[in-house]
Amino acid sequence: MSTKNLITTALLIISMGWQAVYAQKNILRGNVSDAENSAIPGATVYLEGTIRGVQSDYMGRYTMKDIPKGEYVLKIAMLGYKEASIPFRITEQENLELNVTLDEDQLSMDTFEFRVSRGITGQERLPEVEGFQINAAKKNEVIRLDGIDANLAMNNSRQIFGRTPGISIWENDGSGIQLGVASRGLSPNRSWEFNVRMNGYDITPDPMGYPEAYFTPPMEVVERIEIIRGASSIQYGSQFGGLMNFVMKKPDKSTRFTFETLNTVGNNGLFSTFNYLGGTEGKWSYTAYYQKRVGNGWRENGYFNTDHAHAEVNYAASNRLMIGLEMTYMNTESQQPGGLTDAQFAVDARSSTRERNWFSTPWVIPALTAEYIVSKQTKLSWKTFGTFAERNSVGFMRPINIEDDLGNRQVDRDFYTTYGSELRMITDYSILGKSTTLATGLRYFNGFIDRKQLGEGNNGRRMDFDLIDGTQYRRELDFTNTNQAAFAENVLRFSDKWLITTGLRFERIFSNMEGVFNRVNGNTQMLDPQQTTRNFVLAGLGSQYKITRNTEFYTNFSQAYRPVLISDLTPPATTDLIDENLKDSRGFNFDIGYRGSVQDWLQFDLGYFHLNYADRIGTIATLTEAGAVQQFRTNLGNSVSKGFEGYVELDPITALFKTSRYGYLHLFASIAYIDARYGDFPTASLRDGEIVPGNLAGNRVENAPRKINRYGATYRYSKFSMTWQLSDVGDAFSDASNTVASNTAATVGLIPAYQVQDLSVSADIKKRYLFRGGINNLTDERYFTRRAGGYPGPGIMPGDGRTFYLTFGFKL
Repeated sequence: MSTKNLITTALLIISMGWQAVYAQKNILRGNVSDAENSAIPGATVYLEGTIRGVQSDYMGRYTMKDIPKGEYVLKIAMLGYKEASIPFRITEQENLELNVTLDEDQLSMDTFEFRVSRGITGQERLPEVEGFQINAAKKNEVIRLDGIDANLAMNNSRQIFGRTPGISIWENDGSGIQLGVASRGLSPNRSWEFNVRMNGYDITPDPMGYPEAYFTPPMEVVERIEIIRGASSIQYGSQFGGLMNFVMKKPDKSTRFTFETLNTVGNNGLFSTFNYLGGTEGKWSYTAYYQKRVGNGWRENGYFNTDHAHAEVNYAASNRLMIGLEMTYMNTESQQPGGLTDAQFAVDARSSTRERNWFSTPWVIPALTAEYIVSKQTKLSWKTFGTFAERNSVGFMRPINIEDDLGNRQVDRDFYTTYGSELRMITDYSILGKSTTLATGLRYFNGFIDRKQLGEGNNGRRMDFDLIDGTQYRRELDFTNTNQAAFAENVLRFSDKWLITTGLRFERIFSNMEGVFNRVNGNTQMLDPQQTTRNFVLAGLGSQYKITRNTEFYTNFSQAYRPVLISDLTPPATTDLIDENLKDSRGFNFDIGYRGSVQDWLQFDLGYFHLNYADRIGTIATLTEAGAVQQFRTNLGNSVSKGFEGYVELDPITALFKTSRYGYLHLFASIAYIDARYGDFPTASLRDGEIVPGNLAGNRVENAPRKINRYGATYRYSKFSMTWQLSDVGDAFSDASNTVASNTAATVGLIPAYQVQDLSVSADIKKRYLFRGGINNLTDERYFTRRAGGYPGPGIMPGDGRTFYLTFGFKL
């Protein structure tokens, strides 16, 4: 077909599509206002028992098109106002207008724990039941990105998680490409102790076998981050850290078209442009974004260039059925400056001795979703998703105390092909007159990893993952993971104050690894096939009791597990041995706490936690029958993390004066004391040709600071806000042996305590123009949060020194 014919056909299809859109019948429109007849923007307006809904625009107006004739109940909800219900009937080709007046209402614990009051604008909590998940009696937090002052262009995790207690962060990735966070003494390595999702579906390479989160969505497009601690294991499965779900901005339901752009510049050559569009027209809604981010990094050899894109289209096929399609894309080019020795860090933390190391992660995530309302009590959700991605690295990988010889570089590549599907149902019913909610679900997942390692690349300086002619990868492994799961969790409400939750989850996991373990001098050593099949059940129990209308006591006990990973099944050396009965790590999370608010000037969540991590996998030296030393990898022991997590936010001006002409000040503190230690954990070392047994019992768990405290203050006046934050983090060990003095390669040793301050401001002008700016690491501290044993180090990985950024944006 000629180009002319293609263009003609495309124009004809577009024309027919828009004719169909504008041929809609049965229109419902109106205005939403308060008792003083002031417009209420952002109110949720929906038809009860259907999936049809919109939001009021900045003038308080709403419009719903193409409504089938019949009788309905119009529901209007807005934080801070009583929900309104209006029965109505619409006939064929009718233009109906319904104006609504909402009365103010004091929020209670039944809704989002978020204050639209004068001062408190920080942490939220999830309601008892939302969407297709049960949150009652669970420790959880919601971070709304539009409610904080932070460097969102660079995904500054220290600021983003500033109000979330106990979150430890690896801060060596100043590019913001990858997020490394954890809680309760767990490892922050690419957030692999969290079950990381986006819009409710998986985005990691393989949650069962390789849960490292190489993909992180740009925070400028994230509406909120939902965190449910370990109690999420019943509904979502692994991991011990719980669920971290990035909820993207949804299509604007108040207008046909909206456009937003945010453009950021900063020192070290930073430039970022973020562009977003979306809207709703009749039964169709859509959204799309693109972000480009480039910079040279704070350290030498820290260049990065990233592209992110996402598109989403939803269609209301009927009043009960919504179908959606999402597509996410990322590509990165990231130079890796490598680690430093302790001496190098002390002299110049910005220095780098690796200029030929590069990293790239092309990522594509498609998803198909559907929601169906069976009745007023029951609804279904179905999500099918996949990941088609790569993890590529090239560079000089020797210890950091060895100078780059400028020879051929090592190439390592992973190729991920995964797909999964989840079907969920939630229903409300009664038992002996008591209100009850049941959530159930089925899951199927298949993951395939093609791992190619120890390839010989060229001796250049640019990013190039091709092998030199005539060579092969020395190691080529195939890893397959299949997971089936089913769960049921129930909320039984004994009264308006007291409820309990009970849940069970069945898991079946099949893992298989095979391939070439080593090629050397023309000889090929095959890996003995590693196959494991596991079936097990997890149980959970929780309770929640309202002390007052806005405060509650909660407690939860939930079993958890961490699957055997691909790294656990890969012996580091040809003489090492893997236990054929290697098991998944098992354990539990226990929470007890008190949370809520006092009027509209105080918000808090104070709690105790206990995390038991059993059957941890480790390596121990053994002797073969021939008397040779052999490293044996098996389930060796356990660790326990326990401590206190607290969040308090106070608005003293509202508490004392109720209103102020000069703005409002709110003070927040996010504090955590974490005692993470090994229990019985046998070890063995070789000394003078003999194996000497040992035990890690009583040692602190590596990468687990005892204190993680963040304090801050936010001043708000009209559309202007400014936030200062101090992060105060205690010391940690980089290895389980609790080595204090570092080795020559700087891979083990103490990670010192540090304090870092950040300052950010933002201003909205006429609801159209946005200005942001700030200084990260205000006092230019020199610190590090990680000693890497391998890539992207090895060695000390410094945190960024003082940086600044300026953002200008506007919205149509």
